[in-house]
Order: sequence, then structure tokens, then C-alpha cells
Amino acid sequence: ADSAMVVSAHPLASEAALSMIERGGNAIDAMVALHFALAVVYPRAGNIGGGGFMVYRPQNDSAISLDFREKAPAAAHRDMYLDTAGNALDSLSIFGHLACGVPGSVEGMYVAHQKYGLLDWEILLQPAINMALNGIAATEREIVAYNKYMPQFAQYNQHTNAFVKDSAWQRGDLLLQKDLAATLKRIQANGRDGFYTGVTADRIVEE
Repeated sequence: ADSAMVVSAHPLASEAALSMIERGGNAIDAMVALHFALAVVYPRAGNIGGGGFMVYRPQNDSAISLDFREKAPAAAHRDMYLDTAGNALDSLSIFGHLACGVPGSVEGMYVAHQKYGLLDWEILLQPAINMALNGIAATEREIVAYNKYMPQFAQYNQHTNAFVKDSAWQRGDLLLQKDLAATLKRIQANGRDGFYTGVTADRIVEE
């Protein structure tokens, strides 16, 4: 490439990021679009329920880092993974509600964009919203994970979700994520507050 390059775990996410460069955005704009697109097309690794780190080296300037890893919930306590005898219950930290931290990824993307992005925030989320609403074809690699973890998706979710179906996933099956699209729209309209306050936050707490 003569001016920009995008590399990610899924071609559709890379295309979403590259489209931001083509619209006059910078590397941060591309990263934000990429991040939210991965939440749709590569949900087991790229998602809005996790966190991470960013290292950014602007041209002719020193490197900048941003820590947006998950944090423990306010109700977390020292003994939350122990039984009444003080023995560790490993499963509690791996499966179910107590295995979750407060996600940092939305906050990280929002802060990075506010500090260094060029394009309007709303533009960056639109590719992800479109893919979640219209659906994407499941890749061969993804269906292996969907099928492997479908029993757990059913066990730990009391409501219908996009990853549980009546038959095994096949390559090319359409993955529609309308609930995720609705969440992304709230983030698109309200920034970080569309996730950490309001409807989305209330639903997470209720769950």
C-alpha cells in the first residue's frame, strides 16, 4: 500500500476500516470502525464486552498508550469465587455472570476517537450496524466455534440469542444480530453514554 494498510482477523472488518481511510479518516478512525465491525463478524474475540490496550505512534511524535482493560464490578469482593469452606470454585470465574468484568472496549474506542480521530463518531459505527442488521455469512472457522459453544450459549442465556439455532451451523449460514445492532445504535447516538448509562447499562445490570 502506498498510504495505508489495515490488517485484522476478518476481511469484512478490514474493509470497514479501510473505508474510513478512503473517507479521509486517520488510523484511529480506522481502528474504531474495525473494532466495532469485529464485534459483529468475529464475536468471540473482537467484541464490545471486553477490553484491551492501544499503542499509537503519531507521525513525527512519541508513542501514546491507552489502557482500557475490563474492571471488576462494584459488587465484586475478595471471596466471590470461594465456597463456604474457603475453597476456590474455579467454574465461577470462567462461566456465568461472575466471570464478567465491566467492559472497557467502548470507553477505549470513544476516548481514542475524542482525542485523535478526525471523522464524526456516527460514521465509524455504521458499517458494524449494517452488518449486524443485514447479517453476515458465517465462515468455516467461526462455525466450528459456534457449534462447539452452542450448548453453553443456551445454558447461560435465558433468552433467545443469535448463536443458538435448532440445527448445527453450516458454512455460509447467515448470522443476524439485531439485538447487537440496537446496542450499537445507542452507542452511535450517545457515545460512551449509550453503553455505560441508559437502556444498555440498565439491561446489563438487570441480567
